Amino acid sequence: MVPAEILKKVKRIELRTRHLVNTVFSGEYHSVFKGQGMAFAEVREYQLGDDVRTIDWNVTARMGHPFVKVFDEERELTVMLMVDASGSGDFGTVEQMKGEIGVEICAMLAFSAIQNNDRVGLIIFTDEVEAFIPPKKGRKHVLRVIRELLYFRPQRRNTDIGEALDYLNNVTTRKSVVFLVSDFLAEGSLRSLRVAARRHDLIAVVLEDPRESEMPDVGIVELEDAETGEEILVDTSHPEMRELFTRYALDARRQRDRAFRSNGIEQVDIKTDTSYVDSLMRFFKMRSQKIRS
Repeated sequence: MVPAEILKKVKRIELRTRHLVNTVFSGEYHSVFKGQGMAFAEVREYQLGDDVRTIDWNVTARMGHPFVKVFDEERELTVMLMVDASGSGDFGTVEQMKGEIGVEICAMLAFSAIQNNDRVGLIIFTDEVEAFIPPKKGRKHVLRVIRELLYFRPQRRNTDIGEALDYLNNVTTRKSVVFLVSDFLAEGSLRSLRVAARRHDLIAVVLEDPRESEMPDVGIVELEDAETGEEILVDTSHPEMRELFTRYALDARRQRDRAFRSNGIEQVDIKTDTSYVDSLMRFFKMRSQKIRS
């Protein structure tokens, strides 16, 4: 039995994300994610401006004047949402935790997918895969996906993105559009990222909070690793300490971004102190321009 509080959250997220899909994302999703190919639809008489490569020479010879083949895009896609539920997602210093923003983004992507008659699946992972919902179509299925994201309580705290990607490759038999939603603070997943990027259209949705790269001057504080539970005392009044913290964070970010670029993985940077809607729109527009060029 799903608690009434969760059902209210599902309804609230459905109303918010469906409104965004219908008003802001209308047409954007369809334009940037292509189907599995082109399917033959019919032949018609040649018109000025038609591509001569589409001429059907058999029909042309039979009818005595040019005919061209007409193709329709095979639109049906499989969209896999891969969500990092490790302990580091329970962090946020603005209005929402990183994990909460991740759920809303997944809801928006799921509603965009079913509006285009695509299938949606879900993988929730920590340092192992903790939940899997096979891809299906329809609003009822998407609401189940959102309920699972909101209701789910992970059993573990650590992260292993490589394990999750290996699982994805084992359960999917066809190329999918994969949104990998994580803060990508864990290391050691390069090989699995490379393999998954070759098989799928892999998009990294990177969740970041400003305090993960900038340490304020608040005196002596106790910091705790959300995944390992390790604690450390830090004197933030020292400029050198704050600079070292920022430099370490920026170096880690550069290495991560370099790994994405070298493997052809597109990324969307989502920050807890800015609108994720704006970030997603920028991504869609950039990808649309890339496809047209």
